[in-house]
Amino acid sequence: MQLGSNRYGKAEVRVVRVARGAGPDGGDLIKDWNVSTLLSGDLADSHLTGDNAKVLPTDSQKNKVYALAKELGCVQPEPFARELASFFTSSQEPITRARISIDECAWIPIGATGYSFARSGELLRTTTVIQDEARGTSVISGIKDLVVMNTTASEFWGYPKDPYTTLPETKNRILATEVNASWRFRPEAIAGTDWGAAFVVARQTVLDTFAGTYTYSLQQMLYAIGGAVLSAVPEVCEVRLALPNKHHFAVDLSPFGLENDREVYVAADRPYGLIEGTVLADDAPDPGLAWT
Repeated sequence: MQLGSNRYGKAEVRVVRVARGAGPDGGDLIKDWNVSTLLSGDLADSHLTGDNAKVLPTDSQKNKVYALAKELGCVQPEPFARELASFFTSSQEPITRARISIDECAWIPIGATGYSFARSGELLRTTTVIQDEARGTSVISGIKDLVVMNTTASEFWGYPKDPYTTLPETKNRILATEVNASWRFRPEAIAGTDWGAAFVVARQTVLDTFAGTYTYSLQQMLYAIGGAVLSAVPEVCEVRLALPNKHHFAVDLSPFGLENDREVYVAADRPYGLIEGTVLADDAPDPGLAWT
């Protein structure tokens, strides 16, 4: 037998960075992150013989996250992840590849104090940076857990029927999903991208496209969202989406002598349809190791 691909790191390092007086109107700024590191390279000895001479402790990786948060301040997650990845590949000779993932929770200022905040439950902002000595740097940003709903303007009919089909066709239904989207930046755009602005535009594009698209399937919505993000953020060359169908079924109120004119629904949490897909620019470069 032989050792296959392997990597190791510190998962889910919770770090909250407060920038005093750096927010709007002189208030504070908060960055609330969940940071994960994964390192790979010449690490076979640690698996085959137990020799740890090339294994930087995961505790050291955690501590670097905290130290870098102090050094860089409340920056965007993309440059933070790039700096962290560069540190590990440059300071540790056996390490040839670093994968840094960051989930960001948003906090909304409340009141006029400048130091009071409410946790936003709208979504998580995601960032993944992969730095590979042979393949270069990849940056993937995105969102997850963004729950959206159209109460109309969606149909689903014309699908094949088999002996197990019980779902009735509909010309007017609720369409709800939890958007999980990732967009890959062009390698040549990484150095000059305004990461904060790109995220704001991409997020708003997802929302506007969902609200403004009449659909006959969730697949159609996926393609519309992916294409809209590519058009709105030219630095992006690829969009990957996973859209679970959050089913809403009209409740039969006839046993109670009541009509239900698309007013009362049961929200089913499982099982659910899951639609996944990728939308690529015509000139999208090969992703290489970007998604691994």
